[in-house]
Amino acid sequence: MVLAKAPRPGLAKTRLIPALGAHGAARLADRLLAHALHQALTADLGPVELCRTPGGEAAWEGIALPRDLRISDQGGGDLGDRMARAARRVTATGHPVLLMGSDCPALTAPRLRAMARALNGADAVITPVSDGGYSALALRRYHADLFHQVPWSTSTVTAITLARARALGWTLHCMPTLHDIDEPGDLAHLPGNWQRP
Repeated sequence: MVLAKAPRPGLAKTRLIPALGAHGAARLADRLLAHALHQALTADLGPVELCRTPGGEAAWEGIALPRDLRISDQGGGDLGDRMARAARRVTATGHPVLLMGSDCPALTAPRLRAMARALNGADAVITPVSDGGYSALALRRYHADLFHQVPWSTSTVTAITLARARALGWTLHCMPTLHDIDEPGDLAHLPGNWQRP
């Protein structure tokens, strides 16, 4: 499940606006989203769903999306509320879920497959990013503690998530740390073949 904002100027990648301008930040958001969806589909781990915000068709009109993609709306609340709703919905069907954002170009299909393999022997698998957050979280089961009252977009997100999973008695596997593209300094971590917007 790929959770993403519509790649529109002034809505997506706003922390990159000082470096790229609103339109440049939106173009990069669109490239990152296309990349994330392609990697998720290429990993071939099961159905791929774009869980989007804002909901409805208007914000997404004209944005090219792959076929073979399920679409849902994130709904209201903070990031934790929206992730919790998505994770609960899938795990309630008896299936595991892999939640990912669209901010990490290094989160490739082979890395997603490695997460899925690791989940065979764990309750949860996390791929941290260098700013203290995470780019993907795979779960065999659901618990609200992983999502509620987490200080999102801070350097403590992964540490809090790990501590809460351990407090639940869950087995947890931590993947190698990657880099998100959130701040102007992160642009150095774009793939070498990507042109700067």
